[in-house]
Amino acid sequence: MPAIHPRRSALYMPGSNARAVEKAKTLPADVVIFDLEDAVAPESKAQARHDVCSAVKAGGYGSRELVIRINGLATAWAEDDLAAAAAASPDAILVPKVSTPDDLMTLGARLRSLGASETVRVWAMIETPLAILDAKAIAAMAQNETSRLSCFVMGTNDLAKETRARLSTGRTAMMPWLMTALAAARAYGIDILDGVYNDLSDEEGFRAECIQGRDCGFDGKTVIHPNQIAAVNDIFAPSVQEIENARAIVAAFEEPQNAGKGAINLNGRMVERLHADMARRTLDLAAAIGVQR
Repeated sequence: MPAIHPRRSALYMPGSNARAVEKAKTLPADVVIFDLEDAVAPESKAQARHDVCSAVKAGGYGSRELVIRINGLATAWAEDDLAAAAAASPDAILVPKVSTPDDLMTLGARLRSLGASETVRVWAMIETPLAILDAKAIAAMAQNETSRLSCFVMGTNDLAKETRARLSTGRTAMMPWLMTALAAARAYGIDILDGVYNDLSDEEGFRAECIQGRDCGFDGKTVIHPNQIAAVNDIFAPSVQEIENARAIVAAFEEPQNAGKGAINLNGRMVERLHADMARRTLDLAAAIGVQR
């Protein structure tokens, strides 16, 4: 089984804000996404690119995964962003508005030509109607090493804009698209992060959406302010009770009398071997979070 990377919280940090780029070194986010796209004005793109890539090269961010979100592949800034990011060698490059499998293959080929380290992965923003309609084919690119694809990131604001759907409480209109992308990601073994919550003053609504995302199966959630990190980290981590239950399930199946059984009775509940697999992942995630702290 591949090593688990906790990705409970992925904090967008504007690349044009040098203070924010530095502050990220002290924040308890699992992932820092240095944003060269939406958060940066056109006249500041070049300077932000330089500052972000210099910060990534210099390091000092501990165990946090470092991701650079470049500008869209069709923009005037994409080529320079990609070349600079490849040289900086972050953990991943986040690509906006990926809508077809060809987008990823083109990007992967370009990264190879730039000499980017094989450790640099590609994360894809799923934020257009075409991406939802072609989510399976896009996720399948993870099977082609040229694409470097390892994670989907939901762009719910852009999805709302493109579809004219309302971002209402409970995300009624959004849920079919979120679950389509999640199913595609799971089918091809990649992680997937939920979209942002815009209302920084609505703590109750934010927590409810985090719980919804966790219940749906997302690995974590993208956030736009440091004050959102603690709640996301808490909700997307296994609880004490979940860890205890997982230990009990694993221990039960390791008992000699249960060695050949596909299902057992554990404290009055029928438990199958698939539950043991789920339990082991829960324990591995808990362990990885403990190490990361």
